[in-house]
Amino acid sequence: MSKAYWVVRANVRNSEEYSKYVQIATDIIAKYNGNFLIRGGDQIEFEESGFERTVVVEFNSFEDALECYKSYEYQSALKFVKNSSKRYVSIVKGI
Repeated sequence: MSKAYWVVRANVRNSEEYSKYVQIATDIIAKYNGNFLIRGGDQIEFEESGFERTVVVEFNSFEDALECYKSYEYQSALKFVKNSSKRYVSIVKGI
């Protein structure tokens, strides 16, 4: 079974509000065996730019990654994201 990854690119506009999401989402992601590989940090963008933050979370399977994202708990946590950031989220199946 292939691993799967959440790849998140974000610009945070309200760090206080966004930190509420981070606190809640961290436990939910752990519940689905998600492992943070990248969580912000220094980055340099090439070819295109526009996102200040990158997050990559590894899951044991595509199904786990999708189930976590679609879970009621995670969807509830997203209320703290709507007004505090602009994000692009992709769920990608590994090779």
